[in-house]
Amino acid sequence: MIPAAAVSEETAKTQIVLAFEDNKLASALFGQYGQNLALVERKLGVKADSRGNQVTLEGSRSACEMARRVLTGLYDQLKRGQDVTTGDVEGAVRQAIAQGSLFDTDPTARIAFEEIIVRKRPVRARTAAQDGYIRALKKHSLVFGTGPAGTGKTWLAVAQAVQMFERKEVDRIILSRPAVEAGERLGFLPGDMREKVDPYLRPIYDALHDLMDVRIVERALESGDIEIAPLAFMRGRTLANACVILDEAQNTTSMQMKMFLTRLGENSRMIVTGDPSQIDLPPGQVSGLSEAVRLLEGVEDVGHVAFSAQDVIRHELVQRIVEAYDRAAPVRGDRR
Repeated sequence: MIPAAAVSEETAKTQIVLAFEDNKLASALFGQYGQNLALVERKLGVKADSRGNQVTLEGSRSACEMARRVLTGLYDQLKRGQDVTTGDVEGAVRQAIAQGSLFDTDPTARIAFEEIIVRKRPVRARTAAQDGYIRALKKHSLVFGTGPAGTGKTWLAVAQAVQMFERKEVDRIILSRPAVEAGERLGFLPGDMREKVDPYLRPIYDALHDLMDVRIVERALESGDIEIAPLAFMRGRTLANACVILDEAQNTTSMQMKMFLTRLGENSRMIVTGDPSQIDLPPGQVSGLSEAVRLLEGVEDVGHVAFSAQDVIRHELVQRIVEAYDRAAPVRGDRR
């Protein structure tokens, strides 16, 4: 049981005044119309008043200290020439909460989340689950990332692939996704194979363009260094010296998943992502993703990170939407 004196010390109201040297960076830190400060206020339960390049924080001692760490960390990010987005603020707040109160140890201490370094920009984990996911991507040859939309599963997978490609740890990036449905009936669609599957791989293209120069992406697509391969076209291949990503894997059948996983060749990595709550397979058909996660649990060199609604980085409303659907899932009897 925590002594009453300790509780009162942590919850006692306090005030911290922060002054930032660069007015322009301070304005970017606070956000347009103070939206970044408003987010910090809502998430940490503090009051944040800005005037010029100063901000006054009021609230409990622990909350004010977390807010201080959030704002000073984001200001350092701006000083390094990196933008601060709403997602960055959200991630910094989550990291501060994960660190908790550091008063009894070193007030300057920080628990740094993992990051992926690509030429265009560094990619940092914004939640504890993302931190574990990046660590798994760096450690294991096969990693499953499962959970709701907006948790960064695909984006971080692409970031890891880009990092390995830029460091010449692999020769190719191979991107795959079940198209339309498990049967992959693409024949009726116009155009060549890339044009047929492009609409279904748009999230991966967006991630690539976020993380690499557009011209480099286009050259790599033309040369085959970045390959778009429908899942059905993987059969019979051995994928060596490559980072292979299978997205939306919840819509693979058992046989498709087994076929895909057994394509793994020497010096290759596989990353499989999907949301088991959004299975579009015909009724009665088992999801290859759910089955593979279950069968390969505990197998050496296989990692699995399960994200939850708490890891959603998109608009705050998305997190509440996911939570509402999760609460309703047992009633609907969703397939897993």
